[in-house]
Amino acid sequence: MVWDSMFQYHLLDLQNIALAPWSQAARVAGFWLKSPLNPLSYSEAGCSLIAVTALFEQATRPIIKPAFNITQTHFRGDPIKVKETTCWSTPFCQLLNFSRSADNLSTQEHLAQDPRVLIVTPMAGHFATLMRGTVESLLSSHDIYITDWSDAKMVPLSNGYFDLEDQIETIINIIKHLGPNLHIIGISQASLSALCAVSILAAQNQEPTPSTLTLLGGPIDARDKAAVFSEIAQTNSLSWFRKTHIQIVPSYYPGALRMVYPGPQQLLDRMALSLDRHVTEHIKYYQHLVRGDEDAAANHEKFYDEFLSVMDVTEEFYIQLVERAYQRCDLPNHSFSWRGQKVDPTAIQKTALLTVEGEMDDLSPPGQTRAALDLCTGIPPNKKKAHLEIAVGHYGIFNGRRWRNNIEPMIHKFIRENSAP
Repeated sequence: MVWDSMFQYHLLDLQNIALAPWSQAARVAGFWLKSPLNPLSYSEAGCSLIAVTALFEQATRPIIKPAFNITQTHFRGDPIKVKETTCWSTPFCQLLNFSRSADNLSTQEHLAQDPRVLIVTPMAGHFATLMRGTVESLLSSHDIYITDWSDAKMVPLSNGYFDLEDQIETIINIIKHLGPNLHIIGISQASLSALCAVSILAAQNQEPTPSTLTLLGGPIDARDKAAVFSEIAQTNSLSWFRKTHIQIVPSYYPGALRMVYPGPQQLLDRMALSLDRHVTEHIKYYQHLVRGDEDAAANHEKFYDEFLSVMDVTEEFYIQLVERAYQRCDLPNHSFSWRGQKVDPTAIQKTALLTVEGEMDDLSPPGQTRAALDLCTGIPPNKKKAHLEIAVGHYGIFNGRRWRNNIEPMIHKFIRENSAP
């Protein structure tokens, strides 16, 4: 079993190495085909060849961790400098802050009064940079912090294990580190952990408790088998997940011998759940390239460069998440425990709660996230709000046009309404 797992991981790496020269060749061919000196670039056949090489190059380029590369935002039309720093860390998580500075003194004083927002990213294969659009849109009027979870294959085994309870503890420690008047946005899988962390702090009567908690597309109540992954989790055993999903990190990585759910396999499994949608998007991308619609093609490339960059997740985290969130559904069944302590969302009283769902979300369908409102009975009704974004999928609720135009302004207003003076 162990040697089979290591062999599978080797095959994934060998495949990437074998495709790398072809990917580079496709990139070079694309530059040559698009050259204005090349008469073929003006023909219909040339445009089709450009589109084909671009599709192949993007699908086969090496997987590396992207950078945020956010150096500027705007305030009332004026450019504001942004500096990314690591302000807190453990072997499995780095807390990043995007500090803003303005040359104008009055503008800087205004920025200093903006609400502090912690974005808790999911441990679901993608790097935190998948939320670059989330950060960029919030940054002009908020002091942004974001969790950057470590790639499990890069963490030496000597640093120990990391499971779902460890993730919850990390979020608790970050909240304590950042102090009062904090606003939390939990995205996808992290919605569950963020809700648990705030519940534990509230039950312990520990300050600070966040001023607001916003949950976007998370598996708070995954008992509905209509969701694709919920059905898979509830119809297969944990041993099946270990056998089909878990592999061992080879010796040439810092995390050698660690058992993980590899990033590339997570990506394939995730895309298989909504294959028709990804095929449709790539057909659109091909059509944009053929028509010469460079802006639309660039937006597609930007998203998929992030989407296709993936990291490994520890076995213990993934298996515990499947068992507690999708098989036993501990939180809605009032049986979730953390370090032997019952997690009780009814203890939350001072934190305003907003849930955001996408009508076409196939990972956390409508109802799964909104269930948090029913669990948090201690929060006054006037401090609870639910939003359903029509005709939007999972990634559209925290990225893209609908996020920028509809969802982000609503979260902005919700935070302002529930901020301390």
